[in-house]
Amino acid sequence: MTSPSLKGKTLFITGASRGIGLAVALRAARDGANIAIAAKTGEPHSRLPGTVYSAAEAVEQAGGQALPILLDVRDDAAIQRAVEATAARFGGIDICVNNASAIKVTGTLDTPAKSFDLMQQVNARATFFTSRACLPYLLKSENPHILAIAPPPVMDPTWFGPHIAYSLAKFGMSLTMMGLAEEFREAGIAANTLWPRTIVGTAAIEFGDGFIGNAEGAKRLRHARKPEIMADAAHAIFTTPSRELTGKFLLDDAILAERGVTDFSIYQIDPAVPLQIDMFIPADAPPLPAGVTLIGRGASALDAF
Repeated sequence: MTSPSLKGKTLFITGASRGIGLAVALRAARDGANIAIAAKTGEPHSRLPGTVYSAAEAVEQAGGQALPILLDVRDDAAIQRAVEATAARFGGIDICVNNASAIKVTGTLDTPAKSFDLMQQVNARATFFTSRACLPYLLKSENPHILAIAPPPVMDPTWFGPHIAYSLAKFGMSLTMMGLAEEFREAGIAANTLWPRTIVGTAAIEFGDGFIGNAEGAKRLRHARKPEIMADAAHAIFTTPSRELTGKFLLDDAILAERGVTDFSIYQIDPAVPLQIDMFIPADAPPLPAGVTLIGRGASALDAF
């Protein structure tokens, strides 16, 4: 039996120079996919790994075709040009991944207008305009998908009180997907969100501004999963017929469990310690896969250490 594959498919991924975006790109590349690496990092950062060029090289080494694009997702005209360049290079676009994100987990009095605007522009606004730019090409695809790395829109005050600005920005991504799923349901374009049940070992966890300090970040990474769990979950979504899976707020391990994955220890950075639950996980989330142990449930997740 042939495994579902993304061979020959074209993905446009924002924020794909590192972390979850790069993991999604590499998973697709192993199938032989074409991938636009759209991110703002063109020169090596002092603390953060990866550029669009190093990511593109990794994609091609993994078996895919890559197009590195320097892109500031706050610029909707630049998004349009990047999408058009991708379609011109690869002959179309099949999958749009809204991965780029800005985070500053601070209270109202500690959130300046500059930070508020940055999160709105990079999260909610860019998700709308990136999806919009890809739509004419997705309408021509045999199995078109739009995915946002965004949480279930939990209307729980405990997820707004500590960090209103960030919650508004992330839930803006989620609501955009919900609206697109309904608007383009008859056209057969799938629009979903994917969110990690636990924290994922990325630069956002280790160095996130206003989130946790570097020392705490290194400590917390032991309780995280590898980005590959999100990549495998995204692959499961993209290889599903778009008319069969749309308008859903999905958790990484839940969709993998549905697809038959039973060993989740392979995704843990340190299998000897329990996993740290992520933000925005609803009380009625799908049950944990067997053998998975969590700490820091609910609104206390940020304060578990």
